[in-house]
Amino acid sequence: MPFNTELTRKLGIRVPIVQGGMQWVGYAELASAVSNAGGLGILTALTQPTPEDLRKEIRRCRAMTKNPFGVNLTLLPALVPPDYAAYARVIIEEGINIVETAGNSPGPVIRQLKAANTIILHKCTSIRHAASAVKLGVDFLSIDGFECAGHVGESDITNFILLSRARQSLGVPFIASGGFADGQGLAAAISLGAEGINMGTRFMCTIEAPIHMKIKEAIVEAQETDTELVLRRWRNTSRLFKNKVASEAVKIEKESTTGEFKEVAPYVSGQRGRQVFINGDKDFGVWTAGQVIGLIHDIPTCQVLISRIEREAIDTLAKAQSLIVDEVKSKL
Repeated sequence: MPFNTELTRKLGIRVPIVQGGMQWVGYAELASAVSNAGGLGILTALTQPTPEDLRKEIRRCRAMTKNPFGVNLTLLPALVPPDYAAYARVIIEEGINIVETAGNSPGPVIRQLKAANTIILHKCTSIRHAASAVKLGVDFLSIDGFECAGHVGESDITNFILLSRARQSLGVPFIASGGFADGQGLAAAISLGAEGINMGTRFMCTIEAPIHMKIKEAIVEAQETDTELVLRRWRNTSRLFKNKVASEAVKIEKESTTGEFKEVAPYVSGQRGRQVFINGDKDFGVWTAGQVIGLIHDIPTCQVLISRIEREAIDTLAKAQSLIVDEVKSKL
């Protein structure tokens, strides 16, 4: 086991890589493959329509891996919010002791999970929100830089600064999230003080990811400039893959004279985005992707990907170590 970080020790994993929770992607097929390869696979709770469906998915994943895996529970604004407490109760009843939380006002759910001795990895896009999560007793912070897919926050701070701020001020172990796809990135994150990395978009582009191959091919063909920031006008900014629908949503958002959300609502439908992963039409609806798409050039298995990242990170850290010379010996 070449890596010995707080993350590997506490989660019982071999490689300090967490597969982020992704809506319509975090199913048992992907989570088990990541865990079997030595990382931490994550099921996405709200991808399941009910808490009981989540229970079935947890049991299905457990049948596919003997290694640790976790569940993501994201709290998002909604007219009729899901029963988050019921989802958390199922997680506890099924003996899942690692949960990735994210979103607004997570206090009640985090307290519910911590009462059952659950290890909490909480995703934050700002130091201010991270400091609030520390007060709730989270075990790890997943620091999400502006490069990330999905909800990027409103402060636009990239990971190079955000991770260093986390190291300087938070006093809680943290994971680097947003913009990671290879071992050089893992080595850089560790050098900046992180205990490991969280990858979402990179895991979408693996054999086991339960999405259409044409979408994976679209990621491989894309460049780092092929994302859009949508819903900034309403301070709910999301980074999406730049397709026809996302570009039209941005156009309406910028040109609307009323500023009413209903004008753009049909273009940002999550259900249409879900269909993209099923039908393979990248322009059918909006879907999340990070700027890291510019670093993704193949569609490997999770085993091949994680083994490659592990090897690259070890080589990168060893090379950095070799650059340090003994001044006395160098003068001889």
